[in-house]
Amino acid sequence: MWDEGSLPDLPFDAVVDASNAAHLPSRALELVEPAGRLVYIGLAGEPSRLDTRALVLKDVTAVGILSASPGLDATIRAYASGAVDPRPLVAATVSLGEVGAVLAGERPEGAGPGPKIHVDPR
Repeated sequence: MWDEGSLPDLPFDAVVDASNAAHLPSRALELVEPAGRLVYIGLAGEPSRLDTRALVLKDVTAVGILSASPGLDATIRAYASGAVDPRPLVAATVSLGEVGAVLAGERPEGAGPGPKIHVDPR
């Protein structure tokens, strides 16, 4: 995981902005490659400015996620009751040191067929 000052000089297919800094949504747009994806999770205390011309001309998909909270109670109940088994969804659990390779498209050795890769930050 990098902060704004330590970003490597690499192309980014996707950028997730989970900050509360008003200037970082536009920085995320600068960093993402054409036809890439932006996910905006964080909210600043003041309006963030984003040049929609750059968004359109780069053919970037931008998604804002406000909250999953309204669905959490029902989801927890479904898992707790056994009505839903989440294990088939998780292909592998990786350490922070392995995240770069996973984000670059490599599947961890021994990964199952599931679509999710969990990160254990310990």
